[in-house]
Amino acid sequence: MADQEVTWRGAVVRWDRQLFDVVARRHWPGADRVLPRLGRAANHGVLWGAAAGALAAFGSARARKAALRGAASLALASATINTVGKWSVRRPRPLLDGVPAVRQLATQPQTTSFPSGHAASAFAFTAGLALESPGWAAALAPVAASVAFSRVYTGVHYPSDVLAGAALGVAAGFVVDRLARDAQEARIVPGAERPAVGVPALPDGAGLTVVVNTATGAAAAARLLRDRLPRAEVIECGASQLAAALESAASRAAVLGVCGGDGTVNAAATIALRAGLPLAVFPGGSLNHFAMDLGLAGTEDTCRALAAGQAVHIGVGRFTPGPEGGRPGYFLNNLSIGAYPELLRHRLHWAPRIGGGPAALLAAWRVLRAERPVRLSPAGRPRSVWLLFAGNGTYHGTGPAPRRRDDLGEGLLDVRLVLGGGRPGPRLLAAALAGPLTRSPVHAATRLRSLRIGDIPPGTPFAYDGEYAQAPPHLVLDALPDALTVYRPHP
Repeated sequence: MADQEVTWRGAVVRWDRQLFDVVARRHWPGADRVLPRLGRAANHGVLWGAAAGALAAFGSARARKAALRGAASLALASATINTVGKWSVRRPRPLLDGVPAVRQLATQPQTTSFPSGHAASAFAFTAGLALESPGWAAALAPVAASVAFSRVYTGVHYPSDVLAGAALGVAAGFVVDRLARDAQEARIVPGAERPAVGVPALPDGAGLTVVVNTATGAAAAARLLRDRLPRAEVIECGASQLAAALESAASRAAVLGVCGGDGTVNAAATIALRAGLPLAVFPGGSLNHFAMDLGLAGTEDTCRALAAGQAVHIGVGRFTPGPEGGRPGYFLNNLSIGAYPELLRHRLHWAPRIGGGPAALLAAWRVLRAERPVRLSPAGRPRSVWLLFAGNGTYHGTGPAPRRRDDLGEGLLDVRLVLGGGRPGPRLLAAALAGPLTRSPVHAATRLRSLRIGDIPPGTPFAYDGEYAQAPPHLVLDALPDALTVYRPHP
């Protein structure tokens, strides 16, 4: 047995050296100039850090999330390589005999050879991207492969070093993905909403009509829903047909379903409220704050609730008049006036032309250059504000617009004001860092059943659940406890 192991190791070493020599003898036009420079650019993860920064600055929300996953995967791979990998297998670097001098690095690495840290970093970052955004990963995969190959081409690693590093990098990507999913599932927990009784159980989807907004990237969810709920009616439509599709679905469904992001869910909830129907939410957009706060981690949670006939009562926020004139509008998450609606307006204007990331940067720059806050009268008291935020239910944390709620059924509005004065940037930052809210000179907060906002200047925008509209001269906001029934598994 020992002789066989020695023979196997010897064969691997010979193969490794032979392949190394083949690469050393082979000349690729242009590679002598490109590959050594590419390898140097990837030193200490600089190349991948720059790629992550570019995606974070100019990419979509999904691209930013993918960049974060890639960076975390790279960090895990680097830590593993430099602690366990390099010290457990003390393999010397290859001899440079036969490697042309023009390819050799000016400063040779002093660490051991196995495994390749450059290959691990390159494939860890790409794997992290791929598990969140396959398109960006496909674009960067050739660069990652070139960085890994450059380590053999410049004579600092054997091929097996590179293959082992690449495998470890991919493994790091999967580990980070698993940890991220576990953390998300731990964060998405059912709240304290009151259970609903008497809602129909629909194990195969009979009586359910689901409208899928394909503009949010939820088209893949439609196929999953048809497999999981074979008797449900699944309607795919774009954003322009969404309202008509929801109205039509509500006219013939026992349960109205919706698949999309927060804006899409808001439209469905409005239809369900008016029709008196329970709502089944299948998270499928880039932003799913309502589903996360409710405790829905994904499609499977909603399917389990439908099969068991489990649902809860939630409160909703109502604003009057609504965007359609006389009829009121509703918000499941929050409504705001001031800086955020202005930012949203600029972003929606520029995104089709320059992309989501650059549009967000341009919008922030435009908003922070604004010279005047909005002058209005909340609760009959004239105030100058940079931001008025009204949440459907109490949000946790300080600041003008925190993100998480534990109970969507309490029936209260979480009202926060960033008061005017000075420039918007310092004012908003000070509010975000405010400690005791009622003592902050720039930030006020309270919880109310209703709020009247008067003297709103003409042309003032407001936003609700990520949707943008022009505000009327006055708005009445009120909380409606237990107004909507939504399917969710019971704890």
